[in-house]
Amino acid sequence: MKKRLIYITLIAAGMLAGCQKELLTPASETAVATLDLAQFSTVLRVQGQVLGLYAGLRAGDFYGGRYPVYNELRADNYIAQSSNSVTAYQTYMYTLGNGAQEVTGFWGSAYNTINRCNLFIEGMAAKGTGVVGDAVGKNYVAEAKLVRAICYYSLLQLYARPFYDGQGSKPGLPLRLTGNSVAGNYDLARSTVAQVYTQVLKDLNEAETDLPLTYTTAVNNTIRAHRNTAIAFKTRVYLSMQRYTDVITEANKIVSTAGPFTATTGVAHALQADITNVFKTPYTTTESILSMPFVNGTENAGGQSAIGSYFFGTKLYSLNPDGIIGDATFKAADKRRSFITLSGGLPYMSKFPTLPAANFADYVPVIRYAEVLLSLGEALARSTNSVDAKALALLNAVRTRSDATTVFTAASFATPSAFFDAFVKERNIEFLGEGLRTPDILRLGLTFPARGGVAAVPPTSSQYIWPISGTELLYNKLMTDNTN
Repeated sequence: MKKRLIYITLIAAGMLAGCQKELLTPASETAVATLDLAQFSTVLRVQGQVLGLYAGLRAGDFYGGRYPVYNELRADNYIAQSSNSVTAYQTYMYTLGNGAQEVTGFWGSAYNTINRCNLFIEGMAAKGTGVVGDAVGKNYVAEAKLVRAICYYSLLQLYARPFYDGQGSKPGLPLRLTGNSVAGNYDLARSTVAQVYTQVLKDLNEAETDLPLTYTTAVNNTIRAHRNTAIAFKTRVYLSMQRYTDVITEANKIVSTAGPFTATTGVAHALQADITNVFKTPYTTTESILSMPFVNGTENAGGQSAIGSYFFGTKLYSLNPDGIIGDATFKAADKRRSFITLSGGLPYMSKFPTLPAANFADYVPVIRYAEVLLSLGEALARSTNSVDAKALALLNAVRTRSDATTVFTAASFATPSAFFDAFVKERNIEFLGEGLRTPDILRLGLTFPARGGVAAVPPTSSQYIWPISGTELLYNKLMTDNTN
């Protein structure tokens, strides 16, 4: 019975009414609270519901810390200083099974958030839009669709084969688009990878149409979705699918034709002159397209979930000296090396430096403008199979803002392939610790390099992606596990 209640809680969490006490002492073993339309009865209540969607993304198993951590630890830039399975050691070692905390925890967290979004969309259709008005209602539903798209995209990065492998024909995820508000039949077969990506793009396209251009405050422009958020996230999705011309089309909506590169519509996104400004108070720069906020004492990620705990506060994982920090092109003069701090003779990543005493209250970036610039540059290079002039300018825009001693020229690259590799390396430097390394390895079909006594994992290995959550396999009779 305990397992049954846990599973029902996972797939029905985010329900817009009910309390924890009722889940602990249910009327029956299959009872789940129903959608409460009273929560959509006033403007303030509807506002509370839409803000609650982001709480799902901020959860400890998601962008509260663990999702970007998992994507870092699967790659080549960290060395374990602890063998505690609670803090992602099995992810680091590639020894995960279906019942591992990482596997079940992230799956549950992402689908909980998807369910919140589904129930919210249904609640808005039934009552909420009539309360707040059509225009605002469209804004709010668009936020829900963007959050749902982020969830499905994120799940694909761990539990499904990369898009390039069979052009999306491999098994993807159960595509749940209606809310679970009562206990029932949860059997749903996996859609293909391509079908899930199609839904992600549908949500993002519809969100782009209906999201507000901007908010009235810098903090809301950072922590809530606006039109440019949807556009920016589409560049990530299309890059993962190797649809480079689509990356270019989307990025050109929010990147000027020449440097200094800025967004000329919507929120005025631009690189910060000093990258360290992105990672300190107030965390609301124009480079920060979407971030998860945390505030000391009120909203924080928690000790064993916080990204800062893994990499700096508790020092569970040091930086690998043979990883990107050991690359000769990552020069001592590079401002991004200020995020590397020595402790006990070992290098640690201090991009998220708030310590346990302050409850790890750093904002966690979901997507930054620097990523859009590098994605556009890489897409231009790959689509033209050349050292494209604008692509070169975009690469230099990100590199020179942190390292003025390095200016790339066409002569810096003997072949177009070397130019492509420069973008992958620049992303590795720029987004160290932010959770982009595993998706970059996957989208290109690269091998996860060996590190710290852990053998390399090629694309043909069963360890290349995670197994499916054991709870999903137990209660969804149409679900299948990952096999190679």
